[in-house]
Amino acid sequence: MDWKTFQALLSGVNKYSTAFGRIWLSVVFVFRVLVYVVAAERVWRDEQKDFDCNTKQPGCTNVCYDHFFPISNIRLWALQLIFVTCPSLLVILHVAYREERERKHRLKHGDQCAKLYDNTGKKHGGLWWTYLFSLIFKLIIEFLFLYLLHTLWYGFGMPRLVQCTNVAPCPNTVDCYIARPTEKKVLTYFMVGASAVCIVLTICEICYLIFHRILRGRSKNRPPGGHSPASSTSQASTCHRHHKLLVEAGELELDPGSDKPCASPPSMTPI
Repeated sequence: MDWKTFQALLSGVNKYSTAFGRIWLSVVFVFRVLVYVVAAERVWRDEQKDFDCNTKQPGCTNVCYDHFFPISNIRLWALQLIFVTCPSLLVILHVAYREERERKHRLKHGDQCAKLYDNTGKKHGGLWWTYLFSLIFKLIIEFLFLYLLHTLWYGFGMPRLVQCTNVAPCPNTVDCYIARPTEKKVLTYFMVGASAVCIVLTICEICYLIFHRILRGRSKNRPPGGHSPASSTSQASTCHRHHKLLVEAGELELDPGSDKPCASPPSMTPI
């Protein structure tokens, strides 16, 4: 698998991600992809060859290995990384669709026409929903693969000895030994921990998107000037009472033919 091309393709997601999304992408590449390429592939490279069983029965070793490891950890992690990062490509495709639509609009109506989008990468409207659904899909994939990893091998540990019983063509009970079980256990715990960190970051990003959307909706519904209608009514009634007191004190006089008070002319006294 060409991980360099894969990394270059997903690096464009940074432009359209939130702060949590950028941290998530860094964790995926540094603590998952690089560990997978540098360490995990080498540890699991010769796992079937070094799977030793105390029998010479032809085919028994292969059958026992397939019984305990229906799919290799390393291949399961490769599938997990592919499925987890693919939803981010939906955001890039949606932005590319907006840019193409904007380009066709300008070709049809000219460069002086109003834009369809102020910013094609801004998460408003359909792009916001695409981004949210991609996060939910990533969350589901992370939980699904953790469940598979925990179920297929009866936990995240790696036993030193496994016993193959009543599996043809093995005679009776056959003891088989796994190569480098401690090293594999450490790498398994590390990958599970990195996956848990990505789950937490994804949940935080979903909460951030929803909270930010709620705040933006409340700011749009707020009347201009930052004053609510109740406060404006209160200020008007206060002003009316103040004018009434000034009229009674003789500082204001009512305009004939109108209920509105007007200021009386200042008295000119010689100095």
